[in-house]
Amino acid sequence: MSCQTVIQESLVETLHHEGKTIAHIVRSARSARQTEFITEPQDKQQVGFIVYPRGGVIARHVHRPYVRQVVGMSEVLLVREGRMEADFYGDDKQFVESRTLERGDLLVLVSGGHGFRCTEDTVLLEIKQGPYIGPDEKERF
Repeated sequence: MSCQTVIQESLVETLHHEGKTIAHIVRSARSARQTEFITEPQDKQQVGFIVYPRGGVIARHVHRPYVRQVVGMSEVLLVREGRMEADFYGDDKQFVESRTLERGDLLVLVSGGHGFRCTEDTVLLEIKQGPYIGPDEKERF
């Protein structure tokens, strides 16, 4: 397996396999002093830290109804409670590696496959694109 893991001092870990990003893990201790995104502008899901000073204002706004074409699914999981083991797979469904996720950790799933084993009672907050198609949108392996 050609797996390369990049660990940044900023407590963000990016997992790569065969030249593709599989996932980003943002540890609960990670904080930000300036606005910065974890994902790339072309990614299906945009995830980052937005930082404003005290008294900062986000001008009221609406988002224009641009038509975007998204192929595939990207998910963001926040471990609200508990602990779990995350298994990561390449697009070829072959196992790549595992990581332990704990309370407060954020997982951005970008490509490939994944599976989880909860080692404690666990509560996840999941964010993904809609609309929900139904159980047929998943291929289990």
